[in-house]
Amino acid sequence: MPVQTLHDPGRRAFASDNYAGVHPEALAAIAAANGGHEIAYGEDAYTARLREVMRQQFGTDAETFPVFNGTGANVVGLTSMLPRWGAVITAETAHINTDEAGAPERMTGLKLLTVPTPDGKLTPELVAREAYGWGDEHRAQPLAVSITQTTELGTLYTPAQIRAVAEFAHSHGMALHLDGARLWNAAAALNLPLRALTTDVGVDVLSLGGTKNGLLGAEAVVVLDPARVTGLVYLRKLTMQLASKMRFVSAQLLSLFEDDLGLRSAAHANAMAQRLRAALEAGLADGSLPGLAFSQPSPANAIFATLPNDAADRIRARVRFYDWDRARGEVRWMTAWDTTAADVDHFVTVIGEELAR
Repeated sequence: MPVQTLHDPGRRAFASDNYAGVHPEALAAIAAANGGHEIAYGEDAYTARLREVMRQQFGTDAETFPVFNGTGANVVGLTSMLPRWGAVITAETAHINTDEAGAPERMTGLKLLTVPTPDGKLTPELVAREAYGWGDEHRAQPLAVSITQTTELGTLYTPAQIRAVAEFAHSHGMALHLDGARLWNAAAALNLPLRALTTDVGVDVLSLGGTKNGLLGAEAVVVLDPARVTGLVYLRKLTMQLASKMRFVSAQLLSLFEDDLGLRSAAHANAMAQRLRAALEAGLADGSLPGLAFSQPSPANAIFATLPNDAADRIRARVRFYDWDRARGEVRWMTAWDTTAADVDHFVTVIGEELAR
């Protein structure tokens, strides 16, 4: 019986880059890894090759642990960095705080110490608000800082900004974790290699995303400073993130580095977001988009805007996206590796029609 296609291949949303399908080159990598037998649980040729490539990308000390999803990467990485009495300083808007159902705390016993930020980015001054209490048995001990690149508000850390946070963390006995679910988008936006945003600026452990950039459930914990982690090989199994047929996860991650697929896909997503923002800014300039305003810069593939809730609901009925803060009328529009110029232009037309009503 032939397999049915249950969705409309031409229908694209602006809700999340998770909505996009698998990139054809990643699918080809899965197919190429299929057939025959390979040793399970990471003792395969594809995982061995991935480790080599990651050392080329991030430095000779880099250790790579493929996992299934971003939450798993964050939980495994952070757990390996901290004792049970440890705490992680992070932004209030961080994915580990708002969108992982408490997994970093419930699965590991660690404590999140959150700090409000205007743009999703931590600074040494913001970290300092929670960086205290070492030796106080009544307080969870701040032993790590976690930042996200790109941030949950679509903004970017420059290498200098990451280095400043890393130096502050290290000088206070804390390690630095980076949630890189959209690290490729940041690298494409800044025209920098991944290493320039991680190893070279003091990041100790990286959660490297792949799913939001065209993969089928493939992420990795990349340990950049092995001295900062303990027992990660056991924790990956303990937290149900060890793939038996790991070759298929590793083959996908490898595909992102072949012919610069990761950067090409992320750069395209970014370009579509810039096209969307430019068209909307033109509408604001000529007065054809009443009630619309931008709430954050849009350097990568996310646009944050405010508009009346009733207009947002009408637009969403035609092209799906998510509210970010309904009380403020704030929404988030995301582009992906497969977003087309025609998708963007159609969305701009829909926004204009509904705002004009």
